[in-house]
Amino acid sequence: MTHPGQQFPSIPGSPKDLEPVEKAMLAMSYGVHVIGSTSDDGQLNAMIADWVMQVSFTPRLVCVAIENDARTLKNVRATRVFSVNMLHEKDGDQIARAVVMPSDGSKIRGRSAAASAATHDKLRGLRYSLSPDGCPLLDDALGWYTCVAEQFINAGDHTLVVGRVIDGDRLRDGEMLIERDLGWEYAG
Repeated sequence: MTHPGQQFPSIPGSPKDLEPVEKAMLAMSYGVHVIGSTSDDGQLNAMIADWVMQVSFTPRLVCVAIENDARTLKNVRATRVFSVNMLHEKDGDQIARAVVMPSDGSKIRGRSAAASAATHDKLRGLRYSLSPDGCPLLDDALGWYTCVAEQFINAGDHTLVVGRVIDGDRLRDGEMLIERDLGWEYAG
């Protein structure tokens, strides 16, 4: 949801010339999710994910595409569990902005040595509880579900994590926030 005068994070390299195939792929719409995870020593993490979809009814499976160098992927490989929090169209933009930057400051090029060494707690200031397996469940999400990772599939610069859905709930009425509502893009 956009608001007059609202500032959006700049996209590196934009504006840029787009190839026709990039223009076509940018026409796709994706929901905005927060993937919650925990490390094997109990450190919590959250990340934005657009590429999430259900891939089976029986068993109930979802697939999440996670960047190969993401802390979340490392956590999910270690613990085999994660949560998927669907953001609400009304106010999910606030959560998305809190979670969008990497927790590892070194992942952003051009930062000072001090900023690169910083680790950010992306859950600070967000209301959440923990699932029985220790993954963050956002209190202000549209809904959530928890998964046990069953497969990890290499897919270029991402890994597809196929998870069996084990629990979930819809917390609010309304629709899911989509990336286009934020003015963001993650395709091409």
